[in-house]
Amino acid sequence: MSFRSQLKSLWFRLRGKDADAVIVHFRTGDADLARRMSEEIRALEPSRRHIMVEPGESFSSLRRRLRGYRIGLAPVLFTDDPSHRALRRAAFLLAPRKILAYNARLERHHLRLRTWIASWLFLRGVPLDRIYLRPSWLFPFKKDRTVFPSTFQSFDGRPLDASRRRVAVVSPYFPYPLSHGGAVRIYNLLKEASSGFDIFLFAFASQASAEDLTPVLEFCAKVILLPIPRYREPRWSTLLPPDVREFRGHLLSSLLAQYRAEFDIKLVQIEYTALATYPGDILVEHDVTCDLFRQVREQHRTLSAWWDHWRWRRFEARAVTRFRRVVFMSEKDTTLLAAPGARVIPNGVDLERFSPQPEPPGQHLLFIGSFRHFPNMVAYRFLIEQVWPLVAGRYPGMDLTVVAGPDPLEHWRAYAGSAAPPVPPHVRLLEFVRDVRPLYAQCNLVLVPTLVSAGTNVKVLEAMAMRRAVVSTPSGCAGLGLVHGESVWVADSAREFADAILGLAGDPALRGRLAAAARLDAEQNYGWRALGALQRALWKELLAAPVQIRAGTVGDLAEIERIQSLAPQASHWEPRHYLSYDCQVALVGASTAGFVVVRRTAPRESEIL
Repeated sequence: MSFRSQLKSLWFRLRGKDADAVIVHFRTGDADLARRMSEEIRALEPSRRHIMVEPGESFSSLRRRLRGYRIGLAPVLFTDDPSHRALRRAAFLLAPRKILAYNARLERHHLRLRTWIASWLFLRGVPLDRIYLRPSWLFPFKKDRTVFPSTFQSFDGRPLDASRRRVAVVSPYFPYPLSHGGAVRIYNLLKEASSGFDIFLFAFASQASAEDLTPVLEFCAKVILLPIPRYREPRWSTLLPPDVREFRGHLLSSLLAQYRAEFDIKLVQIEYTALATYPGDILVEHDVTCDLFRQVREQHRTLSAWWDHWRWRRFEARAVTRFRRVVFMSEKDTTLLAAPGARVIPNGVDLERFSPQPEPPGQHLLFIGSFRHFPNMVAYRFLIEQVWPLVAGRYPGMDLTVVAGPDPLEHWRAYAGSAAPPVPPHVRLLEFVRDVRPLYAQCNLVLVPTLVSAGTNVKVLEAMAMRRAVVSTPSGCAGLGLVHGESVWVADSAREFADAILGLAGDPALRGRLAAAARLDAEQNYGWRALGALQRALWKELLAAPVQIRAGTVGDLAEIERIQSLAPQASHWEPRHYLSYDCQVALVGASTAGFVVVRRTAPRESEIL
């Protein structure tokens, strides 16, 4: 033992303490989180002595128990649970300089006075990877850690055809597999529209397997994939919404310009408002994002909620004016933004793939909502924390299946600040499910407990097509034209939602009437074939050469005579006489495409000759 170690050992013996430092675990929070915290510390420090402090132990008894020990590290769990404040305070008093704080995401951070701002932000619930971010406008000389794509991959699909016009579509993600409503819409509409067009799809994707690429390459001429950006600015710090800033980059702009010139692409469609800074002809408003944040602001009267709503409203109102056409999901959405070229192409459903299935016996509930879209996590919390306690146990065999989409834990930690979503008994939480049809077939009732929502929900349409009754909040089925008590059951509060579940679970006849009416509605209004025709018609409209109409002149007579000769069944006059009447010619570009000759027969009345 070195001289320094001997002095250290002597010093602590004189103070009545063991020279070897111990680790004291303050399990101040959820039991499962506390257990996982302790397991991690034990794995990091296996040779140390570990002392567990459970909730309920008083400061005085804890002080007596730890009197003979030197605390080298004090892991403490910090969550929103106020019942553990006294024990956390005891940890600060016993080991003020040794606190290793854990949050509900099980991120850890040493609390230090010299880094008090970072420590305060961590205790406030700011994710650890965002604490040290600094706005570029406040720190102009800092290293920019935002990573925008610098490479891309290009995949060839079906061969180009000279008879088909070429359209570029830009998406913030690759639309396969069909893991959420946006992907379902993009995939099906492009597939239907491809019968008359060669489609160049530009998308952001971390990776795409051959299994996922193959279905899309069957109807796309080319797929260009860029890596997903890594945005490293504080989300509060920019005038533009962070989602818009995240997807800005020079590479996609240059690729669009390059491919437009090389392949004579005449039309560009931008999917989602977050990409509206890119040049295009059509903007698809999958949801009116500023309306979504308006709903959040009304529920949470905070500065951050106001700020998010204000900057989205400012950006979105300007963005829609830069496009020749703006596509909305419903007539309701068109009233939320003043878009000069507004069109409605609703969300839809594959009526052949999602065909009606007979109900199984029992009371089996289903909620489908990818956690990558934060309103679905709001809906899950409402369902599990407020509704489920009112229905659990009322029917012996009642269970709930939830499909949370890819990487639900990652999205949940970022949104909710906890390591994992609560999963009560008789609730099954699934991640991404490639084919959800068997889940619809196995359920008796589909739940859409959405509290904040914009656009229209594809999951409602899928349930309608599968002939399953739906219980929804007003926002969950908004824009689809469904009628409460006829094609859907609408419930607003947690009590109403629970009563609707219990009532319909015990009334198969009512479920059957709602489901049959919903299937008929889906057949009449929401098939992808009909909606694909609307997409093709919009592209044809914008790609058609503009027609100019003017008065005919002597210089037009030769072309008028040529056009007249192509219609032997029509009356043939001498073209020079046409100029004695009201003669108008139609020009497409520099070519004369048609003419009309009109004679006035009475005030406010004319005759086409």
